[in-house]
Amino acid sequence: MARMVNCVKLGRELPGLDKPPFPGDFGKRVFENISQQGWQMWKDHQVILINHYGLNMADPSATNTIMEEMDKFFFADDAKVPEEWVPEGEGTGAGMPSQQGGKGAPEGKGAPEKGAPQRK
Repeated sequence: MARMVNCVKLGRELPGLDKPPFPGDFGKRVFENISQQGWQMWKDHQVILINHYGLNMADPSATNTIMEEMDKFFFADDAKVPEEWVPEGEGTGAGMPSQQGGKGAPEGKGAPEKGAPQRK
């Protein structure tokens, strides 16, 4: 049976990680408070951060940046997902609240491709 944790990110009891993701007090804090699903959300977000900021993870300052962002992602006052959030596979969308009527950009009005001229 999986070890259960009260995931602070997702606000519910879910299967926890099998072991701390890294050594030290912060690794222990993540292990005790973050679910497997919350950890996967972080891993996906981390890739976005690394690519967006062009971080070189061999650089200690990049590692520090990622650790600070992880702390905010999991433990900041506003880090908890909205109550209407539905985990992937349990609702109508991939981790998104149900949106009847569809919110977002009108058809043909999404964000332009990178390097494309601006729309008027």
